[in-house]
Amino acid sequence: MTLLKLLLPLALALAGRAEAQAAPPATDTSIQVAQAKPAARTRNRAPQRNGPPYAAREDAMQFADDLAARRDLDPAWVRGMVGQAQNLSVVSRLMQPAPATQPKSWAVYRSRFIDPVRIAAGLRFWQDNLQTLQRAEQEFGVPAEIIVGIIGVETIYGQQLGDFRILDALATLSFDFPDSHPRAAERTRYFRGELEQFLAWHHANRTSPLRPRGSYAGAWGMPQFMPTSLARWGVDYDGDKVIDLARSTDDAIGSVANYFKGYGWNTGMPTHYAVDFDREKLDLDALLAPDILPTFSVASFQAKGAVLQGPALEHKGPLALIELQNGGDPPTYVAGTENFYVITRYNWSSYYAMAVIELGREVREAFVGQTASNR
Repeated sequence: MTLLKLLLPLALALAGRAEAQAAPPATDTSIQVAQAKPAARTRNRAPQRNGPPYAAREDAMQFADDLAARRDLDPAWVRGMVGQAQNLSVVSRLMQPAPATQPKSWAVYRSRFIDPVRIAAGLRFWQDNLQTLQRAEQEFGVPAEIIVGIIGVETIYGQQLGDFRILDALATLSFDFPDSHPRAAERTRYFRGELEQFLAWHHANRTSPLRPRGSYAGAWGMPQFMPTSLARWGVDYDGDKVIDLARSTDDAIGSVANYFKGYGWNTGMPTHYAVDFDREKLDLDALLAPDILPTFSVASFQAKGAVLQGPALEHKGPLALIELQNGGDPPTYVAGTENFYVITRYNWSSYYAMAVIELGREVREAFVGQTASNR
């Protein structure tokens, strides 16, 4: 990924900084609206009270007719599917921005995802899928620990896939997105695009849109892909001619690796480096201005008071100063590379990206330790 390619999302990145960095994982950032993704947390598994079907809604039926014409699909089939979708009022409520009740804390955020239970589950996942992880790393250039980190943060390796019927969730967010949300119009357009892709994908694959279940935002499977990500990056990695991210660990692994490769993963490049500051030269505002977008050369980074050491001094690409707030304590800072930025394409949050990196590292260390003890 070149710096030129990275510059395009700068305005969106700056606009979304406060909201995205405070949020827990969203699904594959297909829901970041720039491509992002909410992870399957406990609230995604709660039983839902369904409202009336959308068959009686004129706007929903007009959407179905327009979709059928635009995609050259069977109009009766599209009307039938959209008409069977049911409004879920809880989904609309869950889409409301969380109130800012306390300062952001990297330590608290980290503790949600890096714990003994998740590490142990990750170790089992790595052991059970060792050959597939090795194959994906070789073919796509994405380290196994990053793939393992993503699937662990998103669904605890398939333990929490979500229990919302995806058709209902996407229809609710397409036709009844809360008007009080500060970005209601933008989000409505986004979810209508996801509903369109969801229906078109099932129509093309001759599968039922009534069956899949996932997160309240419409994300699906072990890696929590949104429909556009499934269509674009989904891989039949087990060779059975079906892409099944909920039941095939091979497909989930291959699809996550393909996603990162598609967003420009640089094989062999670290995700971040340690950074210190020269307080006499430090221009913190300038260093933080581009947010998570890698912008500074090593020379310009250091000219603004950032201090790098060792391999970081030989880094060839742009860097970003990543700030992770710690409540009332001093923030944690790292120098993020283009690969750090690529992880945020999955979820537009530096906190999320660091949780993925650290969970993957912890699981890798557990795997290496277990392997050594078995020799």
